[in-house]
Amino acid sequence: MRQLLSADKSRTIRRTTTAAAAVVVLIFLFSCKKSTRGVIPSFEHPDSIAIMSTYDVSTVISDSGHICYKIYADEWLVYAKRKPPFWVFEKGLYLEKLDTLMNVEATIKCDTAFYYNEMKLWKLIGNVNMKNPNNQRFYTDLLYWDQNEELIYSDAYIRVEQEDQITEGVGFSSNQDLSVWQIRNTKGIYTVEQ
Repeated sequence: MRQLLSADKSRTIRRTTTAAAAVVVLIFLFSCKKSTRGVIPSFEHPDSIAIMSTYDVSTVISDSGHICYKIYADEWLVYAKRKPPFWVFEKGLYLEKLDTLMNVEATIKCDTAFYYNEMKLWKLIGNVNMKNPNNQRFYTDLLYWDQNEELIYSDAYIRVEQEDQITEGVGFSSNQDLSVWQIRNTKGIYTVEQ
């Protein structure tokens, strides 16, 4: 009798083990799918990938421990593998130039900006709006700022609003702090005393 119970128990254990193994095999068979491997298209050209993406940017640029500029942007992408490498602010840029007491002395705002860091060259595109320490306002759609040459320039239309006059033209050059500037091909509205 004991052998019969033992044989029944042994058969039950074998059946349970076999059933459990079958369930595990079925789970693996139906849960696994054939993997498809492929190359993500953008990785075919590594220079087209930004090595850094930053959002809601608020940062400072300093020189010898003095904070010179504050930069604000919704998005900042760095393409370091491109030739030449550059930063791009596709969703706009707002920059403040600070004096030694941390007062804002000039501002620049634009729709899109590129910074070519090896050349220290900024390219500002779309609704470029600048204000200098003399509260003169400059409006254009394209502007370059060469930090090596300490020069701001453009070959596009520009409008400069001063307290007593508005000057327009095509072509512009200025020193870096916009205190000495020149417009080529000018026309304007000037106050004339009689």
